[in-house]
Amino acid sequence: MTLSPRVPELGALELLLAVARLGSVGRAAAELGVSQPTASARIKGMERQIGVPLLDRSPRGSRPTEAGRLVVEWARQVLEAAQALDAGIDALRERRDARLTVVASLTVAEYLMPGWLLALHEASPGTAVTLRTANSADVAGHVLAGDADLGFVEGPSTPAGLAGAVVAADRLVVVVAPGHRWARRRSPLAGEELAATPLVLREPGSGTREVLEAALAPFGGAARPRLELASSTALKAAAMTGAGPVCLSELAVVEELATRRLVAVPLVEGLDLRRPLRAVWPAGQRPSGPARELLTLTRRGRATRSPGRSPGRSSKS
Repeated sequence: MTLSPRVPELGALELLLAVARLGSVGRAAAELGVSQPTASARIKGMERQIGVPLLDRSPRGSRPTEAGRLVVEWARQVLEAAQALDAGIDALRERRDARLTVVASLTVAEYLMPGWLLALHEASPGTAVTLRTANSADVAGHVLAGDADLGFVEGPSTPAGLAGAVVAADRLVVVVAPGHRWARRRSPLAGEELAATPLVLREPGSGTREVLEAALAPFGGAARPRLELASSTALKAAAMTGAGPVCLSELAVVEELATRRLVAVPLVEGLDLRRPLRAVWPAGQRPSGPARELLTLTRRGRATRSPGRSPGRSSKS
């Protein structure tokens, strides 16, 4: 239904109600924060728009005409409905803004996200967060499909169709069980030897796998994996049982290296297994609400999360 051009705007109706309640255009203008000439002109414009006089004006003030009293009553109902609509919209926005869905790669979800979400809870305790995990390729798909407000991926570049920002740095390490022959080697492992060795790896589509394959491409590419597993926990368990060398994030093996349940294999300096960890969102959009707040928190702590020299990195070539 299209409204008639005779229907005044809400601001004019609000002014008319104030005049009827206060008995003066001047007092109504002061209450609404406009000048008296502006208020008078708006009332006269509304009278022309409707086609009937709305106020009787006298030196003692202004009061509604008979037609004006009818319009005042109708205007009161319209403004009450508008206020209810405004309150409902605010409630919807607050409910939307208090929810955040995040999808993150396994490394980020396991080793960085708990601290970030704790900081978010301290800053905005009313925000309800849903965290899902997936490999980096699937994270990109979920964000593009609108299933998540913010994603976190591993890998050398931002996935197509997404914008992103680096929020942390990570490095892959090669680890073995203490009884493995590589645990006792003194010379750093060359790229050619690592590329020729069947490793226990993450599944295709993971950021860890993508970074390793890119690093080994100049050396003929990675050999066919000995095993493919879907989590850092499974990779560490395989390495500790002697299944073979494993390549995974150094964030995942801090405790195992400290307790010597795993040993980092020294690598030649030219073998670059560093990788950025990125927050991603649809290109052309900007994170807002809790997503923007979480992104700010991750960037604020970035300097303290940049890893130093890899436990297995040798300065020799």
